[in-house]
Amino acid sequence: MATSDDIRRLALALPEAVEADHHGMPSFRVRGKIFSTIHLAQPRMMVKLDPEDQRNLAEAHPGVVEPVPGYWGRKGSTFVWYEKAEEALIVMLLTMAHAGIAPKRGPYKKRAAA
Repeated sequence: MATSDDIRRLALALPEAVEADHHGMPSFRVRGKIFSTIHLAQPRMMVKLDPEDQRNLAEAHPGVVEPVPGYWGRKGSTFVWYEKAEEALIVMLLTMAHAGIAPKRGPYKKRAAA
């Protein structure tokens, strides 16, 4: 069973990840772009996923992974009930969300040999 402290530790372990406030919630960003938030009133987090990945993961993990209702959910914003999730799933989701917004140059993508 994961906690909000686990989410914070895992998110901040990703390259260039920083924590900042987002409407009273902790958010995790790379170069100003949010890849995850922690909701404090409920044991859930949000990760930004590719919509196809979101659909597949929600089907594979019912009751744990679900689209955010409305517009943002259609764009890939995904709720994760982290108290029900294994740490390996949380790591995978954070890594996917981070990769989706991280710059494609520098430490994120190897350059082709010249």
